[in-house]
Amino acid sequence: MQTIETTGRAGSVIARCRKLASFSEDPESTRRTFLSPPMHECHREIAGWMEPLGARSRVDAAGNFHGFYPATQPDAPRLLIGSHLDTVPNAGAYDGILGVVLAVALLEELRGKKLPFAIEVLGFSEEEGVRFGTPFIGSRALVGRLDQELLSVQDSRRVSVRRAIEEFGLNPNEVPQAELKNDTLGYLEFHIEQGPVLESLKLPLAAVDAIAGQSRLELIFLGKGNHAGTTPMQLRHDAVAGAAEWISLVEKLAQETSGLVATVGKIEAKPGTTNVIAFEARLTLDVRHSSDKIRSCAVADLIHQARDIAARRGLSVRETSLLDQPAVAMDPFLTAEIEQAIRKTGCKPHRMTSGAGHDAMVLAERVPAAMIFLRTPGGVSHDPAETIVAEDVEKAIQCGLHLFDQLALSQEFQQRTSRA
Repeated sequence: MQTIETTGRAGSVIARCRKLASFSEDPESTRRTFLSPPMHECHREIAGWMEPLGARSRVDAAGNFHGFYPATQPDAPRLLIGSHLDTVPNAGAYDGILGVVLAVALLEELRGKKLPFAIEVLGFSEEEGVRFGTPFIGSRALVGRLDQELLSVQDSRRVSVRRAIEEFGLNPNEVPQAELKNDTLGYLEFHIEQGPVLESLKLPLAAVDAIAGQSRLELIFLGKGNHAGTTPMQLRHDAVAGAAEWISLVEKLAQETSGLVATVGKIEAKPGTTNVIAFEARLTLDVRHSSDKIRSCAVADLIHQARDIAARRGLSVRETSLLDQPAVAMDPFLTAEIEQAIRKTGCKPHRMTSGAGHDAMVLAERVPAAMIFLRTPGGVSHDPAETIVAEDVEKAIQCGLHLFDQLALSQEFQQRTSRA
């Protein structure tokens, strides 16, 4: 199985993803957070690809990139295609970015042909939640959920979302104008799977039928700081020790609950000194499941266990909810059309649930949304070793073009057009 190719249209997609990966806050790795300076370079690069296609580019007040490719009629509704442009620290080159680059590649393959619907390429400003601890800032703006409370959230340097927008050269007072209009037919997102399922099945593509719900929380265990050498073990109120006991229970619950994944991804101790017992341990918790009921029960159980541990150890604990995102089903019509398009590429169709969150789950609040997964070699993502298969990219392009043809001829889609 070939994973790297530098020629042909698939090779062009891969090269462009790597080019965008070079626009980074860090000199030796890829890190591009919400409206950091390298995002300007991304916008300029993508706009340069789209200009020869007769597409108009703009950036909305939430920092989302828009590239508009017109339809046969000037007042036709639009199909949105895209993904996010931000990354995690020490990122790979394809998570999110591939969906934007593939959207541009599909427009290039139209070779000037116009469809009954316009196509709008979207590059969301933020999905990962790295800078502000809250994900989906870009897509929330499109569904009207980038409110004053979220605009006031601050990063580690005490810069608010509002201030970050201003520093990027945009006007946060214009954020409401980013909200979707009623001429939107739907949203389509190509994305790497970020897991091992497709590789295990030896399949290049899959139609996503649902996205698992997510809960993200911050927990703070509070104890008493003291000298590490003079305080007997039985007289300690060690916040880190309490947190460590709880972390083992997080793993145990997830292992015992089918389909549940739970992660403590960040731990900070204060004062963070070798010879001082920590008086504070701050942790993040990420819980996901396709069933909202199972996920909610797991979160409640883990909070209860944290309180029990704290009481037994003479600590206190407080929790803050950062995200409570319900599981989201993808649009059945679009998902069925994707399966048909995959079949036309000569590949076996496959449906799967996404364990990772995506902008599609936010857009689905307002418009029909669908996703196409590409195989991820080794299941590696959020790491520089993240890669894709050139042949899979070619199949994804074929799939997208078949999908365009199907939607242009679909009676159901034309009915959606007349209702938009």
